[in-house]
Amino acid sequence: MSESERETIVRAVVDRLSARFPEAPRPRIAGIVGEEYESLADGRIRSYIPTLVEHEARARLQREFTFEASDSHM
Repeated sequence: MSESERETIVRAVVDRLSARFPEAPRPRIAGIVGEEYESLADGRIRSYIPTLVEHEARARLQREFTFEASDSHM
């Protein structure tokens, strides 16, 4: 996958997750998405990478920001 394809995928995932997690700082979301992309970049079936990256990043953000939100209500 070319660098421009990677950037397009990462940007699209960051945009969707930023809308879903408005309380999360965009740089944090971008960092998580980038980490998840790198962990899957060597996968054999590249067509699934965007879906897998978004799934794993969403799960991490839910854990991180759901926990913080519940702590702030105490």
